[in-house]
Amino acid sequence: MTRFLLPLFLPWLALSFLAAEEPRVVRDIEYARVGERILKLDLHLPAQAAGPLVVYVHGGAWRGGSKDDMPLGELVRQGIPVASVDYRLSPEARFPAQVHDIKAAIRFLRARQGELGIDAGRMVVAGSSAGGHLAALVGVSNGLSALEGAVGGEPGQSSAVQGIVSFFGASNLETILAQSTPHGVKMRVPALELLLGSLPSKVPDLARLASPVRHVDAQDPPLLLLHGDQDPQMPVNQSLELQAVYEAAGVPVTFLNVHGAAHGGAAFYDAARLGRVLDFLQKLPATP
Repeated sequence: MTRFLLPLFLPWLALSFLAAEEPRVVRDIEYARVGERILKLDLHLPAQAAGPLVVYVHGGAWRGGSKDDMPLGELVRQGIPVASVDYRLSPEARFPAQVHDIKAAIRFLRARQGELGIDAGRMVVAGSSAGGHLAALVGVSNGLSALEGAVGGEPGQSSAVQGIVSFFGASNLETILAQSTPHGVKMRVPALELLLGSLPSKVPDLARLASPVRHVDAQDPPLLLLHGDQDPQMPVNQSLELQAVYEAAGVPVTFLNVHGAAHGGAAFYDAARLGRVLDFLQKLPATP
């Protein structure tokens, strides 16, 4: 009897095994509150983790987007857990609220790693466009009180990360408009006014605080930059500036020119580029 029943069960067993190997998503995890505002993240968990935890910061000119905009699904399938984070957007709260929120998420993930089923021994912050700017700023400002903030319930945890990945992000809000095309200026001026409360030239101290290039030192984590050389919205010189400052500080940095690419798009998240990101992630040390 067994020899007849076993083949009937095998397809079901195979499907069950495959289902168990699929990534899963735990959505809408509350990581902090600011007044009545609840801040949430989605945790994308691979079947078997094989790299550091990535905290992903979505783009949207600092004023739009959501944690649902998470383009790193292929990395999750390759074993990289990703926490996609919502943060207060500029129409709701001016800078540096966005950085305070992201750092709160990092501290939360460190404090709750056991119950969340993750390993926070290595953490990387990554982001696209405005999210790339925020990711870089979070990564290079560890311990800076003005950017650490007091959001969240885990003040004893570190917000340090072991790596940064910036997809076509800003790095210097003091130079971005001078580097921009007319189209880029049209896009960036209202976005910067919402973020900073005014143009960078009118709030120079705040623009300096918001510029990753101003905070780089020899203790910062390795950095991977991806930028299209035909980007009409975010000048490629923004990534080149950050690369130069990193090199001057003697910190590991890689700039990946996405030839012919504009602002975002599938070219940044195809197998070749995400393969480079995966290689970067897997080579990071376990400690800062």
